[in-house]
Amino acid sequence: MAASSAPRPDVDRTAEAVAQVTRGDLSDKGMSAIRARLDAAQLAEAERHDPTLRNPALYGLTPGWESLTLGGKPSLDLGANGLDAQRMNAAMPMASGALRPARPFVFRPATAEDRRRALRCLTQAVYYEAALEPNEGQEGVAQVVLNRVRDPNYPNSVCGVVFQGAERITGCQFSFTCDGALGQAPVGWAWDRAKRVAERALSGYVATKVGTATHYHADYVHPWWSPTLAKITQIGAHIFYRWKGIYGDTAAFRQTPATHEPLIDEARFSRPRVQVAPTAKSPEEAQAEVLAQALAGNGIAMRTVQIDGQTRVVGAASLGGRRTATPADIAAINERMKAFESPAAPAPAAAPPPGVTAMDVEEVGRPAN
Repeated sequence: MAASSAPRPDVDRTAEAVAQVTRGDLSDKGMSAIRARLDAAQLAEAERHDPTLRNPALYGLTPGWESLTLGGKPSLDLGANGLDAQRMNAAMPMASGALRPARPFVFRPATAEDRRRALRCLTQAVYYEAALEPNEGQEGVAQVVLNRVRDPNYPNSVCGVVFQGAERITGCQFSFTCDGALGQAPVGWAWDRAKRVAERALSGYVATKVGTATHYHADYVHPWWSPTLAKITQIGAHIFYRWKGIYGDTAAFRQTPATHEPLIDEARFSRPRVQVAPTAKSPEEAQAEVLAQALAGNGIAMRTVQIDGQTRVVGAASLGGRRTATPADIAAINERMKAFESPAAPAPAAAPPPGVTAMDVEEVGRPAN
Protein backbone atom coordinates (compact mmCIF):
# COMPACT_ATOMS: atom_id res chain seq x y z
CA MET A 1 0.00 0.00 0.00
CA ALA A 2 2.86 2.41 0.78
CA ALA A 3 4.45 1.78 -2.60
CA SER A 4 1.21 2.28 -4.49
CA SER A 5 0.49 5.58 -2.74
CA ALA A 6 3.86 7.13 -3.69
CA PRO A 7 3.64 9.54 -6.67
CA ARG A 8 5.32 8.34 -9.83
CA PRO A 9 8.13 10.47 -11.23
CA ASP A 10 7.22 12.57 -14.26
CA VAL A 11 9.98 10.94 -16.27
CA ASP A 12 8.33 7.55 -15.84
CA ARG A 13 4.99 8.91 -17.03
CA THR A 14 6.68 10.54 -20.04
CA ALA A 15 8.53 7.35 -20.96
CA GLU A 16 5.32 5.33 -20.73
CA ALA A 17 3.42 7.83 -22.90
CA VAL A 18 6.18 7.83 -25.54
CA ALA A 19 6.24 4.04 -25.58
CA GLN A 20 2.48 3.88 -26.09
CA VAL A 21 2.51 6.38 -28.96
CA THR A 22 5.55 4.98 -30.77
CA ARG A 23 4.99 1.34 -29.80
CA GLY A 24 8.67 1.14 -29.06
CA ASP A 25 9.72 2.40 -32.50
CA LEU A 26 11.99 5.48 -32.16
CA SER A 27 12.75 5.73 -35.86
CA ASP A 28 11.43 8.52 -38.10
CA LYS A 29 8.07 6.74 -38.13
CA GLY A 30 7.83 6.85 -34.33
CA MET A 31 8.99 10.48 -34.18
CA SER A 32 6.31 11.40 -36.74
CA ALA A 33 3.69 9.82 -34.49
CA ILE A 34 4.81 11.96 -31.57
CA ARG A 35 4.99 15.08 -33.71
CA ALA A 36 1.39 14.57 -34.88
CA ARG A 37 0.15 14.75 -31.29
CA LEU A 38 1.79 18.13 -30.53
CA ASP A 39 0.06 21.47 -30.92
CA ALA A 40 1.89 24.46 -32.43
CA ALA A 41 3.26 25.73 -29.08
CA GLN A 42 4.47 22.29 -27.99
CA LEU A 43 6.08 21.69 -31.38
CA ALA A 44 7.93 25.02 -31.26
CA GLU A 45 9.26 24.22 -27.79
CA ALA A 46 10.36 20.77 -28.88
CA GLU A 47 12.20 22.17 -31.90
CA ARG A 48 14.24 24.43 -29.63
CA HIS A 49 15.74 21.30 -28.06
CA ASP A 50 16.06 19.21 -31.20
CA PRO A 51 19.79 18.50 -31.67
CA THR A 52 19.29 17.67 -35.35
CA LEU A 53 17.54 20.95 -36.23
CA ARG A 54 20.19 23.68 -36.37
CA ASN A 55 18.16 26.78 -37.07
CA PRO A 56 19.82 30.00 -35.85
CA ALA A 57 16.43 31.73 -35.62
CA LEU A 58 15.46 29.34 -32.82
CA TYR A 59 18.18 30.88 -30.65
CA GLY A 60 17.28 34.50 -31.27
CA LEU A 61 19.95 34.96 -33.96
CA THR A 62 19.31 36.70 -37.25
CA PRO A 63 19.84 34.24 -40.13
CA GLY A 64 23.19 34.92 -41.73
CA TRP A 65 24.63 36.48 -38.57
CA GLU A 66 27.75 34.32 -38.78
CA SER A 67 28.82 35.97 -42.05
CA LEU A 68 28.57 39.57 -40.83
CA THR A 69 32.37 39.80 -40.45
CA LEU A 70 34.97 39.39 -43.14
CA GLY A 71 36.37 36.50 -41.12
CA GLY A 72 33.07 34.62 -41.40
CA LYS A 73 32.56 34.25 -37.65
CA PRO A 74 33.05 36.25 -34.47
CA SER A 75 36.75 36.93 -34.04
CA LEU A 76 38.87 38.45 -31.30
CA ASP A 77 38.80 41.90 -32.89
CA LEU A 78 38.47 44.84 -30.52
CA GLY A 79 35.43 47.07 -30.20
CA ALA A 80 34.93 49.56 -27.38
CA ASN A 81 37.86 49.84 -25.00
CA GLY A 82 39.01 51.45 -21.77
CA LEU A 83 36.75 52.33 -18.87
CA ASP A 84 33.66 52.35 -21.09
CA ALA A 85 34.36 48.75 -22.08
CA GLN A 86 34.86 47.71 -18.46
CA ARG A 87 31.51 49.24 -17.52
CA MET A 88 29.77 47.51 -20.42
CA ASN A 89 31.36 44.17 -19.56
CA ALA A 90 30.41 44.52 -15.89
CA ALA A 91 26.82 45.33 -16.84
CA MET A 92 26.56 42.19 -18.99
CA PRO A 93 25.57 39.32 -16.65
CA MET A 94 26.81 35.77 -16.82
CA ALA A 95 24.41 33.57 -18.80
CA SER A 96 22.49 31.32 -16.43
CA GLY A 97 23.59 27.70 -16.82
CA ALA A 98 26.03 28.58 -19.62
CA LEU A 99 28.87 26.37 -18.40
CA ARG A 100 29.12 23.05 -20.24
CA PRO A 101 31.75 20.39 -19.43
CA ALA A 102 34.51 19.87 -21.97
CA ARG A 103 35.93 16.45 -22.68
CA PRO A 104 39.68 15.84 -22.28
CA PHE A 105 41.55 16.60 -25.50
CA VAL A 106 42.75 13.42 -27.18
CA PHE A 107 45.79 14.23 -29.32
CA ARG A 108 47.35 11.48 -31.41
CA PRO A 109 50.05 13.10 -33.55
CA ALA A 110 51.43 11.14 -36.45
CA THR A 111 55.04 11.96 -35.55
CA ALA A 112 57.06 13.52 -32.76
CA GLU A 113 57.54 16.55 -35.03
CA ASP A 114 53.76 17.04 -35.26
CA ARG A 115 53.52 17.03 -31.47
CA ARG A 116 56.38 19.53 -31.23
CA ARG A 117 54.61 21.87 -33.66
CA ALA A 118 51.31 21.61 -31.78
CA LEU A 119 53.04 22.24 -28.45
CA ARG A 120 54.86 25.29 -29.81
CA CYS A 121 51.72 26.82 -31.35
CA LEU A 122 49.69 26.28 -28.17
CA THR A 123 52.51 27.65 -26.03
CA GLN A 124 52.64 30.75 -28.23
CA ALA A 125 48.91 31.27 -27.79
CA VAL A 126 49.13 30.96 -24.02
CA TYR A 127 52.24 33.14 -23.76
CA TYR A 128 51.31 36.01 -26.08
CA GLU A 129 47.66 36.08 -25.00
CA ALA A 130 47.98 35.48 -21.25
CA ALA A 131 51.61 35.61 -20.11
CA LEU A 132 50.78 37.56 -16.93
CA GLU A 133 47.44 35.91 -16.20
CA PRO A 134 46.96 33.48 -13.29
CA ASN A 135 47.33 29.77 -13.98
CA GLU A 136 43.57 29.32 -14.41
CA GLY A 137 43.52 32.16 -16.92
CA GLN A 138 46.27 30.57 -18.99
CA GLU A 139 44.55 27.20 -18.81
CA GLY A 140 41.36 28.85 -20.06
CA VAL A 141 43.13 30.24 -23.13
CA ALA A 142 44.59 26.80 -23.91
CA GLN A 143 41.13 25.27 -23.48
CA VAL A 144 39.63 27.73 -25.96
CA VAL A 145 42.20 26.76 -28.59
CA LEU A 146 41.60 23.02 -28.12
CA ASN A 147 37.83 23.53 -28.10
CA ARG A 148 38.13 25.21 -31.49
CA VAL A 149 40.19 22.30 -32.79
CA ARG A 150 37.18 20.05 -32.05
CA ASP A 151 34.60 22.58 -33.27
CA PRO A 152 33.53 21.98 -36.92
CA ASN A 153 33.54 25.76 -37.44
CA TYR A 154 37.33 25.92 -37.14
CA PRO A 155 40.45 24.14 -38.44
CA ASN A 156 41.11 20.69 -36.99
CA SER A 157 44.73 21.31 -35.99
CA VAL A 158 46.25 23.29 -33.13
CA CYS A 159 48.47 25.43 -35.36
CA GLY A 160 45.62 25.83 -37.83
CA VAL A 161 43.41 27.32 -35.12
CA VAL A 162 46.09 29.56 -33.62
CA PHE A 163 47.17 31.00 -36.98
CA GLN A 164 43.74 31.01 -38.62
CA GLY A 165 43.36 34.10 -40.81
CA ALA A 166 46.88 35.32 -40.08
CA GLU A 167 47.63 35.50 -43.79
CA ARG A 168 44.79 38.01 -44.30
CA ILE A 169 44.53 41.61 -43.19
CA THR A 170 41.11 41.28 -41.54
CA GLY A 171 40.64 37.63 -40.59
CA CYS A 172 43.23 37.29 -37.82
CA GLN A 173 41.69 35.30 -34.96
CA PHE A 174 44.54 35.82 -32.47
CA SER A 175 46.07 39.27 -32.75
CA PHE A 176 49.62 38.23 -31.86
CA THR A 177 49.85 36.31 -35.16
CA CYS A 178 49.32 39.54 -37.13
CA ASP A 179 50.67 42.46 -35.12
CA GLY A 180 54.35 41.55 -35.11
CA ALA A 181 54.40 40.31 -31.50
CA LEU A 182 56.12 37.10 -32.64
CA GLY A 183 59.12 39.22 -33.59
CA GLN A 184 59.78 39.91 -29.88
CA ALA A 185 61.78 37.21 -28.09
CA PRO A 186 59.77 35.72 -25.19
CA VAL A 187 60.83 36.06 -21.57
CA GLY A 188 62.33 32.76 -20.48
CA TRP A 189 60.50 32.12 -17.22
CA ALA A 190 57.15 33.21 -18.64
CA TRP A 191 57.64 31.03 -21.74
CA ASP A 192 58.43 27.98 -19.59
CA ARG A 193 55.30 28.62 -17.52
CA ALA A 194 53.13 28.86 -20.64
CA LYS A 195 54.73 25.71 -22.05
CA ARG A 196 53.82 23.72 -18.93
CA VAL A 197 50.19 24.82 -19.29
CA ALA A 198 50.21 23.79 -22.97
CA GLU A 199 51.74 20.39 -22.18
CA ARG A 200 49.06 19.64 -19.58
CA ALA A 201 46.29 20.67 -21.99
CA LEU A 202 47.62 18.43 -24.78
CA SER A 203 47.82 15.59 -22.26
CA GLY A 204 44.09 15.78 -21.49
CA TYR A 205 43.86 18.42 -18.73
CA VAL A 206 40.50 20.24 -18.80
CA ALA A 207 39.96 23.81 -17.61
CA THR A 208 36.63 23.13 -15.93
CA LYS A 209 35.82 26.79 -15.24
CA VAL A 210 35.58 27.66 -18.93
CA GLY A 211 34.22 24.33 -20.24
CA THR A 212 33.27 24.56 -23.91
CA ALA A 213 34.28 28.22 -24.32
CA THR A 214 35.36 29.14 -27.85
CA HIS A 215 35.88 32.90 -27.36
CA TYR A 216 37.41 35.29 -24.85
CA HIS A 217 38.56 38.87 -24.60
CA ALA A 218 40.20 41.16 -22.05
CA ASP A 219 37.86 43.06 -19.74
CA TYR A 220 39.17 46.43 -20.97
CA VAL A 221 37.71 45.84 -24.44
CA HIS A 222 34.11 45.14 -25.48
CA PRO A 223 33.93 43.36 -28.86
CA TRP A 224 30.80 43.80 -30.93
CA TRP A 225 30.24 40.03 -30.93
CA SER A 226 30.12 39.51 -27.15
CA PRO A 227 26.30 39.90 -26.83
CA THR A 228 25.81 37.22 -29.51
CA LEU A 229 27.47 34.57 -27.32
CA ALA A 230 26.80 33.13 -23.88
CA LYS A 231 29.03 34.68 -21.21
CA ILE A 232 30.45 31.94 -18.99
CA THR A 233 32.89 33.47 -16.51
CA GLN A 234 35.79 35.84 -15.98
CA ILE A 235 39.25 34.70 -14.89
CA GLY A 236 41.79 37.43 -14.29
CA ALA A 237 41.44 39.96 -17.09
CA HIS A 238 39.78 37.56 -19.56
CA ILE A 239 36.05 36.98 -20.05
CA PHE A 240 35.10 33.64 -21.63
CA TYR A 241 32.13 32.83 -23.88
CA ARG A 242 30.60 29.83 -25.64
CA TRP A 243 28.22 29.47 -28.58
CA LYS A 244 24.55 29.79 -27.69
CA GLY A 245 22.23 26.80 -27.92
CA ILE A 246 23.33 23.37 -29.09
CA TYR A 247 26.42 24.78 -30.82
CA GLY A 248 27.99 25.28 -27.40
CA ASP A 249 26.95 21.94 -25.91
CA THR A 250 29.54 19.28 -25.21
CA ALA A 251 28.24 17.01 -27.98
CA ALA A 252 28.78 19.72 -30.62
CA PHE A 253 32.58 19.44 -30.31
CA ARG A 254 32.82 16.32 -32.42
CA GLN A 255 35.49 17.22 -34.98
CA THR A 256 38.40 14.76 -34.95
CA PRO A 257 41.77 16.49 -34.44
CA ALA A 258 44.21 16.07 -37.31
CA THR A 259 47.25 13.87 -36.82
CA HIS A 260 49.48 16.22 -38.83
CA GLU A 261 50.19 19.82 -37.84
CA PRO A 262 50.88 22.45 -40.53
CA LEU A 263 54.33 24.01 -40.77
CA ILE A 264 54.11 27.68 -39.75
CA ASP A 265 56.34 30.28 -41.41
CA GLU A 266 57.09 32.23 -38.23
CA ALA A 267 59.46 34.60 -40.03
CA ARG A 268 56.56 35.80 -42.17
CA PHE A 269 54.15 36.14 -39.27
CA SER A 270 56.70 37.98 -37.13
CA ARG A 271 56.14 41.17 -39.15
CA PRO A 272 52.99 43.31 -39.15
CA ARG A 273 51.22 42.80 -42.46
CA VAL A 274 49.14 45.18 -44.56
CA GLN A 275 47.73 44.79 -48.02
CA VAL A 276 47.32 47.09 -51.00
CA ALA A 277 44.40 46.54 -53.35
CA PRO A 278 45.14 44.29 -56.35
CA THR A 279 45.31 45.62 -59.90
CA ALA A 280 41.94 47.04 -60.89
CA LYS A 281 40.20 46.36 -64.18
CA SER A 282 37.32 48.82 -64.42
CA PRO A 283 37.84 52.63 -64.63
CA GLU A 284 36.45 53.06 -61.12
CA GLU A 285 38.77 50.39 -59.78
CA ALA A 286 41.72 51.93 -61.65
CA GLN A 287 41.02 55.31 -60.08
CA ALA A 288 40.76 53.71 -56.65
CA GLU A 289 44.04 51.89 -57.17
CA VAL A 290 45.85 55.12 -58.14
CA LEU A 291 44.54 56.77 -54.98
CA ALA A 292 45.59 53.78 -52.88
CA GLN A 293 49.11 53.84 -54.32
CA ALA A 294 49.40 57.59 -53.78
CA LEU A 295 48.36 57.30 -50.16
CA ALA A 296 50.58 54.29 -49.65
CA GLY A 297 53.52 56.40 -50.81
CA ASN A 298 52.84 58.63 -47.80
CA GLY A 299 52.98 55.68 -45.47
CA ILE A 300 49.22 55.01 -45.41
CA ALA A 301 48.16 51.47 -46.29
CA MET A 302 44.88 51.35 -48.20
CA ARG A 303 42.55 48.82 -49.79
CA THR A 304 39.37 48.89 -51.86
CA VAL A 305 35.96 47.49 -51.00
CA GLN A 306 32.71 47.13 -52.90
CA ILE A 307 29.80 49.05 -51.33
CA ASP A 308 26.46 49.04 -53.16
CA GLY A 309 28.24 48.21 -56.41
CA GLN A 310 30.72 51.07 -56.11
CA THR A 311 34.46 50.74 -55.47
CA ARG A 312 35.65 52.73 -52.49
CA VAL A 313 39.06 53.14 -50.91
CA VAL A 314 39.36 52.66 -47.16
CA GLY A 315 42.29 52.78 -44.77
CA ALA A 316 43.69 49.60 -43.33
CA ALA A 317 45.95 50.18 -40.35
CA SER A 318 48.25 47.54 -38.97
CA LEU A 319 46.41 44.85 -37.05
CA GLY A 320 48.81 45.48 -34.21
CA GLY A 321 47.11 48.78 -33.30
CA ARG A 322 47.73 52.37 -34.35
CA ARG A 323 49.57 53.05 -37.60
CA THR A 324 53.00 54.57 -37.09
CA ALA A 325 52.83 58.27 -37.94
CA THR A 326 55.00 59.53 -40.79
CA PRO A 327 56.98 62.81 -40.62
CA ALA A 328 54.35 64.42 -42.84
CA ASP A 329 51.61 63.28 -40.43
CA ILE A 330 53.47 64.75 -37.45
CA ALA A 331 54.03 68.06 -39.24
CA ALA A 332 50.35 68.32 -40.15
CA ILE A 333 49.29 67.54 -36.59
CA ASN A 334 51.63 70.21 -35.21
CA GLU A 335 50.21 72.80 -37.61
CA ARG A 336 46.67 72.00 -36.51
CA MET A 337 47.71 72.23 -32.87
CA LYS A 338 49.24 75.67 -33.46
CA ALA A 339 46.03 76.86 -35.08
CA PHE A 340 44.04 75.53 -32.14
CA GLU A 341 46.28 77.06 -29.46
CA SER A 342 46.58 80.44 -31.20
CA PRO A 343 43.23 81.18 -32.82
CA ALA A 344 43.07 83.94 -35.37
CA ALA A 345 41.80 87.34 -34.26
CA PRO A 346 38.07 87.79 -34.86
CA ALA A 347 37.15 89.73 -37.95
CA PRO A 348 36.04 93.35 -37.32
CA ALA A 349 32.32 93.91 -37.20
CA ALA A 350 30.72 95.23 -40.36
CA ALA A 351 29.55 98.85 -40.37
CA PRO A 352 25.84 99.21 -39.64
CA PRO A 353 23.61 100.18 -42.56
CA PRO A 354 22.46 103.81 -42.96
CA GLY A 355 19.91 104.89 -40.37
CA VAL A 356 20.92 102.21 -37.85
CA THR A 357 22.67 103.16 -34.63
CA ALA A 358 25.13 100.61 -33.20
CA MET A 359 24.70 99.96 -29.47
CA ASP A 360 26.82 97.98 -27.04
CA VAL A 361 25.13 94.93 -25.56
CA GLU A 362 25.54 94.35 -21.86
CA GLU A 363 25.39 90.72 -20.69
CA VAL A 364 23.25 90.54 -17.56
CA GLY A 365 24.43 88.20 -14.83
CA ARG A 366 27.93 87.65 -16.25
CA PRO A 367 30.72 87.83 -13.64
CA ALA A 368 32.98 90.86 -13.98
CA ASN A 369 36.08 88.67 -14.06
